Amino acid sequence: MARHLGFVGLGNMGGPMASRLIDAGWPLTVYDLRPETVAALAGKGARVAASPAEVASAADTVLLSLPSPAAVRDVVLGAHGIITGSRVATVIDLSTTGAATSQEIAGALAKRHIVAVDAPVSGGVAGAVKGTLALMVACPRATFREVEPLLAHIGRVFFVGERPGMGQTMKLANNLLSATALAATSEVLVFGVRSGLDPSTMIDVLNAGSGRNSATEDKFPRAILPRTFDTGFTTGLMYKDLQLYLDAAAAAGVPTSVAQAVGELWRRASDEIGADRDFTTIVQLVERAAGVEVKGATRDA
Repeated sequence: MARHLGFVGLGNMGGPMASRLIDAGWPLTVYDLRPETVAALAGKGARVAASPAEVASAADTVLLSLPSPAAVRDVVLGAHGIITGSRVATVIDLSTTGAATSQEIAGALAKRHIVAVDAPVSGGVAGAVKGTLALMVACPRATFREVEPLLAHIGRVFFVGERPGMGQTMKLANNLLSATALAATSEVLVFGVRSGLDPSTMIDVLNAGSGRNSATEDKFPRAILPRTFDTGFTTGLMYKDLQLYLDAAAAAGVPTSVAQAVGELWRRASDEIGADRDFTTIVQLVERAAGVEVKGATRDA
C-alpha cells in the first residue's frame, strides 16, 4: 500500500474524493489549475505541487479525476506529466475517457514500469461527498488487492476485469442507461404536465411502479421538481460520455439505434440549453417545445 498519495484534478468530483482521503488519514499531495480548489485541500493538510510531475515525484500512488480524454493524456503523458515523476508506481484514473484512451495510457505507463488502474466512478457529486460512489476497477488482481482498501474510502469497489479499458466499458454502459432514463423521464413528465397531471404525483406513482429509474428516484425529486438544477454534472460531460459510448459500440459492431437517438437529444440539449449547464436541465429542452414547466414540491433525494 502506498505511503503517500497524489491527486490531480480537484473539481466537483475530485475535490470531495481527495477530501475523503485526507479525512481517512492518507498523506496527500495535490495539483489543480484552479488556485481556489487547491487552497481548500491545503487548508485540510494537503501538500500542494506545481505540476503533475511534482505530484508523481512525491507520491507512490497518484489518482486522477479529469474531465476529458485529452486532459488525461496531457496530465499523464505531457512534458511535465505524471509519467516523468520519479516516485510513482501506480496511477489510478477515476475519469471517464473510453477504453482506447485507457489502453493508450496503460501502455505508455507500463514502459516506465508504472501500473495503470482503470477505475471510473458513478454516483455524482453527492456520492463523492458521502463516499458512496460505485468504482468500476480494471487492473491486475494483485494490484486490485493493494488499492481496494484505499478506494473503499471513496465508495463501493467492483473488480470488472484485468484488461485496461474494461472499467471504461462498464462506465459507458452505465452512463448510457443513466442518460436514457433522464431523457425519457423528461419527455414523460412533460407529457403528463401538458395533459393535466401533477408532476409530484407522477413521480410518486412511477416510483411505486415499473417505470421507476434513477431519474424518478433521484434527479427529478432532488433537482428538477424544485428547479435547482444543481447535481454538479454538466450536459456537455454527459454528451461527451455518450459519444464515447457510440464510438466504442461501433468499434465492437454493436447496434446503437437507441443510443443514437439518446445521443441526439443530448446534443440538442448541449447546443440549445448549454453544455455548461447542469445535465438535469435537459428537461427544459422538452418543456420549451411543449410550453409547460415541470415544477413540484421539493423532496429529499
